[in-house]
Amino acid sequence: MNIRRPRRNRKSASIRAMIEETTLSINDFIYPLFLIEGLGKKEEITSMPGIYRFSLDLLLKEIQECVNLGIKGFCIFPSLGDNKKDKYATESYNLNSLYNKALLKIKTQFKDVVIMTDIAMDPYSSDGHDGIVENGEILNDETLEILGKMALAQAKSGADILGPSDMMDGRVGYIRKVLDEAGYSQVSIMSYTAKYASAFYGPFRDALDSAPKFGDKKTYQMNPANTREALIEADLDIEEGADMIMVKPALAYLDIIKLLKDNYNVPISAYNVSGEYAMIKAADEKGWLDGEKAMMESLLSIKRAGADIIITYFAKEAARLLNK
Repeated sequence: MNIRRPRRNRKSASIRAMIEETTLSINDFIYPLFLIEGLGKKEEITSMPGIYRFSLDLLLKEIQECVNLGIKGFCIFPSLGDNKKDKYATESYNLNSLYNKALLKIKTQFKDVVIMTDIAMDPYSSDGHDGIVENGEILNDETLEILGKMALAQAKSGADILGPSDMMDGRVGYIRKVLDEAGYSQVSIMSYTAKYASAFYGPFRDALDSAPKFGDKKTYQMNPANTREALIEADLDIEEGADMIMVKPALAYLDIIKLLKDNYNVPISAYNVSGEYAMIKAADEKGWLDGEKAMMESLLSIKRAGADIIITYFAKEAARLLNK
């Protein structure tokens, strides 16, 4: 008879907790929030039940609720009308824009929270792409100048962590140089390092009305079939000055999270994206899954794969459960 009996280590809740290998904490979370113009506005995003676009006054109240639950990190995304969008995303580096003024207000009111931003042209671009478009082509080097201006405006507005999500080559080094030369060497960069051309982004694009006006993003976002390419991107981003590196999406790319965790000594973040959120919510509404249990198991799997930070729309719900 085999003398090894692993079930002895599972026989009670106390023993299971004692030898638990992976622990999920509220400190792991960054909560994405969506900002819109106006006053007293709270609009639910149809494809993301429980997630809203907030005007700044209500966004501040939402952040306070989250802070009371122990959430310390927030990633703010702007949802702008077409009148604020143009070919060169000029609104992105306007210090008096809705977004940059909101960052300043949030950081003034909540000095101890971590404010992360998004650096890409698509929320501000009339083309809906992450870079400048000419004759159907995304121009890499010309886009860097706009990204640098955007990064500097966000740093001036109080951002703690900048998240370049555009996937232009060389953007981390360009942004780092712009920040350092302007005296913002303390501002961190969390690079969207392995950002795949995924089908799981749909609800997010609904939230921002930022879908490409033509084509797709496959010439700059990564091919879902590729693994080794993530190592190339990580090498470049770290060499160029990234303080943290990200995998996006999370659940369909747990192997990539582990690959980067095993190969690099910088914090690894993972973006539990809108489609991953929406699937669990939809199945829960249908009664096909226990939504809370599926949520917590999914978040635990991301942490177990090696993520130090999880950007997730589940942050507020999960924090409530973890506080019980």
